[in-house]
Amino acid sequence: MPDVSPDISRIRSRLLAWYDAHGRSLPWRAGPGAARTEPYRVWLSEVMLQQTTTPHATPYFHAFTQRWPTVSDLAAAPDAEVMAAWAGLGYYARARNLLACARAVAGDHGGVFPDTEAGLLALPGVGAYTAAAVAAIAFGRAANVVDGNVERVMARLFAVETPVPQARPELRRLAGLFVTDHRPGDWAQALMDLGATVCRPRSPLCGQCPVAEDCAGRAGGSPERYPIKTKKADRPQRRGFAWVLFDGQGRVAVETRPDKGLLGGMLGLPTSDWTRDAPSDAPPLAADWREAGTVEHVFTHFGLTLTVRTATGGAPDGRRWMEIEAARAALPTVFAKALDRGVSGMLLI
Repeated sequence: MPDVSPDISRIRSRLLAWYDAHGRSLPWRAGPGAARTEPYRVWLSEVMLQQTTTPHATPYFHAFTQRWPTVSDLAAAPDAEVMAAWAGLGYYARARNLLACARAVAGDHGGVFPDTEAGLLALPGVGAYTAAAVAAIAFGRAANVVDGNVERVMARLFAVETPVPQARPELRRLAGLFVTDHRPGDWAQALMDLGATVCRPRSPLCGQCPVAEDCAGRAGGSPERYPIKTKKADRPQRRGFAWVLFDGQGRVAVETRPDKGLLGGMLGLPTSDWTRDAPSDAPPLAADWREAGTVEHVFTHFGLTLTVRTATGGAPDGRRWMEIEAARAALPTVFAKALDRGVSGMLLI
């Protein structure tokens, strides 16, 4: 390991000064030095930002906070409206957890978020990272907020040779060395911003880093090799059928998926099971079904190829008609792709 020993106090001082000058302006932030950010906005943004990017999440955040300005407003919203507004953010279990948490805050806490990590962790759907982030940023608690950006910064600062995920306990311990009662919310956001804008996964901008002098990874000449990662297993592939039924008047048949399972509670198109072997191609109802091609989609744990079949027919059993444009906006991405393929197929007939 390179002969560099990170200076905790110096790193904190330099990084906070950098954050004061260069911190990102984000719609859910109060800004450097602010006493606190409204807990609802912190919580909502952190849930949205899980497994997606800031540019992608930002318009959703604006839409949610305009439509449901408080946690009590969100708690009172119908499930279907929230699930439709979430479409496109992915990981739809988060939308169900979002509603469960909002209703717990509204119903059990009078619309006021608990102000401690322990209290926040007791809320449904709130994990260790979200609880720490809300506690630090909204309530000024000295919480250890560790996301992927923070893990990367710690791995490089200390040149941690253990690969992730095995290294995560050590990376969390190292991050905890920097946590104090002084500006805990700003510290958490400074680390996040450093990882997002300077200490990037590829091509880190070491020349712009305020703590480069203390970075063991940089001293070793290859900061980008950290964090060291184990080779990922190949993603399995599944197949299925999507049935796109039109009524001939600009509407498509949609259904609400079961609450449990992938895309649970979301709007969807009729579909077969998604299997590794040959899926059933039995249609949901009798019609003159025609092949319209395939669409590809990647979920966290598997890739999916959907064969799209289209038809024009009468009222679907147990389903409902929806204007095509409205359906396209409300459907999860995989079904929106299938709908677009179905529309293209019908235009070619």
